[in-house]
Amino acid sequence: MPYFAGLATSLTLIVAIGAQNAFVLRQGLRREHVLPVVLTCALSDALLISGGILGLGALLTRSQLALDVAKFGGAAFLYTYAFLAAKRAFHPGAITLTDHAPAALRSVVLACLGFTYLNPHVYLDTVVLLGSLANQRGTNGRWFYGLGAVTASFLWFFSLGFFSRKLTPFFTRPRAWQLLDTAIALLMTTLATWMLLA
Repeated sequence: MPYFAGLATSLTLIVAIGAQNAFVLRQGLRREHVLPVVLTCALSDALLISGGILGLGALLTRSQLALDVAKFGGAAFLYTYAFLAAKRAFHPGAITLTDHAPAALRSVVLACLGFTYLNPHVYLDTVVLLGSLANQRGTNGRWFYGLGAVTASFLWFFSLGFFSRKLTPFFTRPRAWQLLDTAIALLMTTLATWMLLA
């Protein structure tokens, strides 16, 4: 059935550890603007998957300028976030779950949009791959496939954002935040470098 095929394929792609997932995890642990963050991620996926079904993938793969902008802009964004995470890692006592200055909703949502739309791989996964797989299902089947893929996105981001708080006891210690931010800094740096070399 197209719906379950879309659900399974999307989950396979989305569960992989990446910059966006690391950001959602961190916001969930901080319990800070979690609903706007997960909605931004899930609705963005819905928009991109729908664009893929409507043929946006073919246009994107033909535009070298669009690919270059996403590539270099995305890498610059990831390097910046890696620097900020590394900076936090060197001052682990500055952030705990019980004592931190909450970030403004606007800045959090803008960061979330950056992790989503400045990552060229999100276009390859959603617009190109899922869009082309959906379009192999025929006129009606493609939308059921897309609905399954969108459902997977909502399930994943809501689970990651809201169930990450189960790790709260571990993250009451500054050392845990230091380890998380060090891992995030390394991940972002690796992804940005890979993006430029790909």
